[in-house]
Amino acid sequence: MLAQRLRHRITIARLETSDDGDEASQESWPVLVDQLPAEVVALSGREFVGAAAVQAQVDTRITIRRRADLKPHDRIEHEGNFYDIRAILPDPSLRRHMTLMCQSGVNGG
Repeated sequence: MLAQRLRHRITIARLETSDDGDEASQESWPVLVDQLPAEVVALSGREFVGAAAVQAQVDTRITIRRRADLKPHDRIEHEGNFYDIRAILPDPSLRRHMTLMCQSGVNGG
C-alpha cells in the first residue's frame, strides 16, 4: 500500500456500557486510536423518508494499515462525521492493510 494514499486522519472509538445499578445504563465512546492514517472514500449515498423525516445515508470505504484490535461494532470519526463499521475486509494476499466498509447518516453516531 502506498503511504500517500493514507492522507486522512481518523479516530476509532469503542462503545462501553457501564451499569451503575439503576435501571438505565450509561453509554460512552472512549477513543481507541486517535489520528490514525487512512484513506476515506465515499462510495454511494441516498436519501429516504423514515420516521416521518427525510434521512440521508452514505456508504464509505475506509482503508487503514492492518490492525488486530478492531471490531465491527466500533465507530470511526473523520472531520466531524461518524461512521459505523459494517464489515472488516482483510487484504487477502499481503495482509498489510484492511478495508472497513462503513455507513453514516442513519446510525446512532
